[in-house]
Amino acid sequence: MKALFLAGGKGLRLQPLTNHLPKPMVPIMNKPLLERTMTNLKKSGITQIVISSCYQPQFIKNYFGNGERFGLEIKYIVEDKPLGTGGAIKKAGYEFNDSFIVFNADILSDIDIDQMFDLHRSSNALATIATTQVENPSAYGVIESDENGYALSFVEKPSPESNACKSINAGIYIFEPEVLNAIPIESVVSVERETFPGILENGGKIAVYNSSCYWMDIGTIKKYLQAHADIMSGKCNLVDCKLSLNSIAIGKNTRIHPDCKFSGQVYIGDNVVMGAKTTISNSVIGNNVSIGSASTIVGSIVWNGICLNSKANLFETVVTENPVVLKKTYALPSESSSRPYDYTSA
Repeated sequence: MKALFLAGGKGLRLQPLTNHLPKPMVPIMNKPLLERTMTNLKKSGITQIVISSCYQPQFIKNYFGNGERFGLEIKYIVEDKPLGTGGAIKKAGYEFNDSFIVFNADILSDIDIDQMFDLHRSSNALATIATTQVENPSAYGVIESDENGYALSFVEKPSPESNACKSINAGIYIFEPEVLNAIPIESVVSVERETFPGILENGGKIAVYNSSCYWMDIGTIKKYLQAHADIMSGKCNLVDCKLSLNSIAIGKNTRIHPDCKFSGQVYIGDNVVMGAKTTISNSVIGNNVSIGSASTIVGSIVWNGICLNSKANLFETVVTENPVVLKKTYALPSESSSRPYDYTSA
């Protein structure tokens, strides 16, 4: 089975993290979100991948190339203009002559692909949609299903006052190639608002995979920070990011002064230099990072290649080329410098 990633969005709600790179390339535990999802796919033996992009596609292609160094075979489809989810799927359709899986590339999930595919094969459906449960479905697409697990209706972004169910579209689908026939060529189409309801209207079956997996739409800075906290606490199970309670993971060629102190979960990348009397709690430190002495970092994420001078104080902050603050305050000495994440040399 092949996989298609829909990676064309600009990630406006995640700005300024996405000012200079597409949202699927925002680092999760020091690696791009897209790479984290691909690693999960490899567990299920999926190694042939198509990436459909529109916004700054060069970042994605420069990083992944043909996929060989990741044990993958990657092809690219670039939209001249945004075509919506359905239009992007149709444009890439010539790559698929068998069942294929589709991911919205801004989703972080540890979904069991094998289970979902088993359900799809047994359902005799044209498509299978993964769903997840949320408390407030008003920002998402809600799917109502019958007692046999087949979709009955689709409601996009119901009002908070409605009695809509809590099962939302998780942005992960398995399609049969016949679905492509329902999408017009080179048209702006929403698969959620147009294609799926159209399949039901024409008597087609859509199966619903009610997943109990971890799921997060990395759409805001708050959710970006929460996703990291969930990974470090074990709520989200990524292949190579498992931390036990009150543990510290340290990468290769990292030099930490013996006077440094750590608490909670701390994830430190490769080639990090950390000065004396620095305190870090529940934070992620990227690769090739330099942290000056007497710094305090709490609940924060420091991207690759950042240099923090002495006495830097970060609280729930994402440090890229410019610090991003979720709440309270941060303090960076005026002489401190930083440089953006370099995807071409990672």
